[in-house]
Amino acid sequence: MKYEPMNFERLLGTPGFSDAMLRNHFTLYQGYVTHTNKLDDVLKSFDRGEKTVTSEYSELKRRFGWEFNGMRLHEYYFGNMVKNGSEEKGKDLSEIITKNFGSFKNWEDSFRSVAKMRGIGWVLLSYDPAGDRCFNIWVNEHDGGNLSGSVPLLVMDVFEHAYISDYGLKREEYVAAFFKAIDWAVVSERLEAGVLRSRV
Repeated sequence: MKYEPMNFERLLGTPGFSDAMLRNHFTLYQGYVTHTNKLDDVLKSFDRGEKTVTSEYSELKRRFGWEFNGMRLHEYYFGNMVKNGSEEKGKDLSEIITKNFGSFKNWEDSFRSVAKMRGIGWVLLSYDPAGDRCFNIWVNEHDGGNLSGSVPLLVMDVFEHAYISDYGLKREEYVAAFFKAIDWAVVSERLEAGVLRSRV
C-alpha cells in the first residue's frame, strides 16, 4: 500500500505565509512521500532477494527513517496550522503545560527559545505518555532527537524553506506568524489521543 500525500491547500491565504512559499513547501513535502514509497519498494525487493546483508541495504534502511520522518513531520506541521489560528486550548492541554512548565507563558517562552536556536530542524512540544510529561524538543534534520514513544503535539518546521522566501533570515518573525496560525484544537486532540494510548 502506497502513502498518498495529504492536501493542505486549505492553508493558502494564511496571514504571514505567502501562497508561493506554502506551495513550494507542499511540493517539498510531496517529495518526501514519493521517496518514502520508492525506498519502501526497493527495500521490499531486497528482502525478497535476500540482499539484506549488503551495505547498500544498510544505507537505504537508514535513509528510510529520514524520508519517512520528513513526510510525517510535515503532516504534523501543516496539520497543526489553520488560517487565522485557533485560541481554543483544551483544559487537559492547559493543565499539562502548566504542570510541566509552571505557566503557559513559561512554555511559550521556552518553545520560542528552542525555535531561535541556530541550525535547521524541527521544534516539537512532545508528550511522553509513560511519564505523563511534556517536553519542548529540537529534532535535528528529521531523525535525530525524537523522544521514543512520545506523541508530537505541536510541530514547527525551522528549516529555511519554511520561512526564508518570506522572512529572509528573520526567523523570529516567522515564529511569531506561526504562533498566530496554530490550531490549538488539533494540538489538544493529539494530547487526548496520547493520554488514551497510555491507558491501553
